[in-house]
Amino acid sequence: MAKTNTKLRRRGRVRKKLKSISNNKYRLSVFRSSKHIYAQIIDDISGKTLASASSVDKENKVLGSNVAAATTVGSLIAKRATDAGIKDVYFDRGNYRYHGRVKALADSARESGLKF
Repeated sequence: MAKTNTKLRRRGRVRKKLKSISNNKYRLSVFRSSKHIYAQIIDDISGKTLASASSVDKENKVLGSNVAAATTVGSLIAKRATDAGIKDVYFDRGNYRYHGRVKALADSARESGLKF
């Protein structure tokens, strides 16, 4: 129970800081499981998902939960965001450290054209 509370508190702290400096941008949210990695671009005002990508998608060539899959998901979410007309987002890493798969996804999305 303590581990869950710690993760929830950390996620709340991260989101609170980001929302205070976001200036009504869209949020690029990352979820990392033991088998896959997922990314969504969310409009917090309307509560809708505008674009999403994951390592489960059929367009994704690399399956699994490794850095290569995260890199592919990052470029895929950036491509789908630019197709939807989204250029500026803020990166919500949730309760995960900015390291490994999360960092690979963020770097790949930046290289593919998203600004955050």
